[in-house]
Amino acid sequence: MKRSLQPWLLRSTLLLLSMLSRPCFAADVETTLVSSDWNGTPGAVIRSRLVVRASHIVIDGRGATLQGPGDPGDIQSMEAAGVGILLDGCVDVTVRNLKARGFAVGIRARDSQALLFESCDASDNYHNPKHGWGELPPRGGFLLERTRGSVIRQCRANQVWDALHLVDSDDNLIEDNDCSRCSNTCGKLWRSSRNRFLRNNFSYGIRIDRAAGEVHARDSTSVLIETGSDDNYWFRNDMTQGGDGLFIRVLNGWVSRGNVFVENDTSFANNNCVESWSPGNTYLRNKANHGSYGFWLGGSDQTTLIGNEAAHNGLTNGNHNAPEPGFGHGGIVVVGGSSSHTRIEGNYCHHNNGGGIVFRGDAGSRGKRWQTRHWIVQQNRLEENRWGIWGQWGDEIWVANNRFSGNASDTLFESVTRLTRPAPVAEAHRAPLAALHGPSRAVVGQPVRFDASASLAFSERPLRFHWTAGDLEWRQPAVEHVFSQPGFYRLGVTVDDGALADLAWRDLIVTEPVVESLGTEGQSALWGFELEGNSDGRGRMRFSDDTDAVVGKTSLRFTPNPYPGLYATAVFPGKRDADFDLSAKAALRFWIRTANPNLPGFQNAGPVIWLYTADGSVKLAPAKEGNLFIDLPFSEARWSWMSVRVPLAGDAAWSREARGGVDLKHVRALGIALDSWGGDPFTVWLDGLAAE
Repeated sequence: MKRSLQPWLLRSTLLLLSMLSRPCFAADVETTLVSSDWNGTPGAVIRSRLVVRASHIVIDGRGATLQGPGDPGDIQSMEAAGVGILLDGCVDVTVRNLKARGFAVGIRARDSQALLFESCDASDNYHNPKHGWGELPPRGGFLLERTRGSVIRQCRANQVWDALHLVDSDDNLIEDNDCSRCSNTCGKLWRSSRNRFLRNNFSYGIRIDRAAGEVHARDSTSVLIETGSDDNYWFRNDMTQGGDGLFIRVLNGWVSRGNVFVENDTSFANNNCVESWSPGNTYLRNKANHGSYGFWLGGSDQTTLIGNEAAHNGLTNGNHNAPEPGFGHGGIVVVGGSSSHTRIEGNYCHHNNGGGIVFRGDAGSRGKRWQTRHWIVQQNRLEENRWGIWGQWGDEIWVANNRFSGNASDTLFESVTRLTRPAPVAEAHRAPLAALHGPSRAVVGQPVRFDASASLAFSERPLRFHWTAGDLEWRQPAVEHVFSQPGFYRLGVTVDDGALADLAWRDLIVTEPVVESLGTEGQSALWGFELEGNSDGRGRMRFSDDTDAVVGKTSLRFTPNPYPGLYATAVFPGKRDADFDLSAKAALRFWIRTANPNLPGFQNAGPVIWLYTADGSVKLAPAKEGNLFIDLPFSEARWSWMSVRVPLAGDAAWSREARGGVDLKHVRALGIALDSWGGDPFTVWLDGLAAE
């Protein structure tokens, strides 16, 4: 049974699809097609929109304004007001000194590259501060879709819904712009990577009715990053006064990694100055002050925080939403999701109404489900907090050379195992540099070597080494090991000189050889599909062999596209003419990973395994309508491969339903099915499918 989709999400999805597919042009302003250089008249107000499909031209507004048909007091008219300036499939186009107002979207570029927007103004377009919770289609100031290698410099977009929205847009430079005072976001990224954001004003991304007593800023934020937006660089941007200052969101399970934030100011956020649920991001010398929390980093594995200030958060005379049991509020807080391989070093956390630095494993299971694991907390200044450091349910935590002053209590540690607290060393200033050499793949039964002996020491003290991988543990510079069981291993090493430490890690996948692969080794052409809800026959499943593999040379990659919604089933072989003998087999085993842009991701039981016979079928599904991509077995499965074993007889974790006559001695085909919210194509990688 399909779950009931929240009305706002259904409405947003439908409007988003229509908005992204084509521009909306209202009838009561002219449309000017620009095919060569174009100049405006200084001070002129032109009731027209520009459509550009040419390349290598310059559009200089000279201070002119394009006036759209929208009435700012009439939300519906603004929704239907279309685009002020549309650049479609352009290369090397410059647009400068031009304002577009009264439109749904001021300036939109799609399928373009090497554009320059300079001294343009996309203010006073669609703006909706009274909207409740939930997303709306792309509207507001600048919208870039599939646009690369372009520059937006010294432009404005104020009093709009989203000031700057990048969709599938990479390698752009955004510098010295005023994208402030927006009702949803000032800067928003969706599947957009390797962009550079320098010295922009992204302040006051907030939607709240304080006069009505509203305390949460709904889901507004100054900067929102989500869905595979990787390796972006942010330097000295103003993200203050937002609902959140910076929010790295993972509603659909698709993380955003490799982003680097340097000297940005995220202070005075109504909720969290920085909130992230994504791993692998770096925060250097940022400010996160006067929010409900400074940094809230649930589910932020492999994170680095160095030299940041987190102060005056959660004060009763300031922002103090959603206090947590036990510690209240805090400066740098990592709770609510797994966190491993994290460095917190040289930060200044002071005057917080709670912990200066806080970590906590899974509260519901008291740390049994997951713990905060493999951390370094050193050389931080922790002053005038309720606790300097507050920690529960952690493992492998190194705490050294921190400076405590004026805290009600300097530390509180409960149920923290392998906690290392060396005596302070006054002359210790620089930590060792860990260097880990070794693969991220291993094979059961074959030796694999990891070596940290090239790590650098910056003191006369000898280096010490501490390795862990699951329940395994070693204390020498190099390790050679033979793994006996396949699966994911969180491998890490801590290198210390007795005073300070560094860490390194691998997301280690250990596989075992497959004697007979069932369709996942160079056999993509033999697969077929079934799509629920495909009554018009338009839906398709696209298959290919992918070199991103953990077993053999290739994996199977498949994408339902067009995807009609409901269950999408990949079937091997597509002709259902095999004769697999599974009568003596105990289970199917495979590796799987996914990328799903739909919000909020997968739904209903999944993955569902089908065994098709001549007269019937067997359905194997996670018990109690579970979904392995919602209830992940480990945090790294969000971006790494996950090993799955499905017992053919079913068990407490896997339900079994037989339909018709079932003879496992003669199985004609296998199927694997997933069901997603929304109708955007998702992608699945499958490898090592075999019976055992």
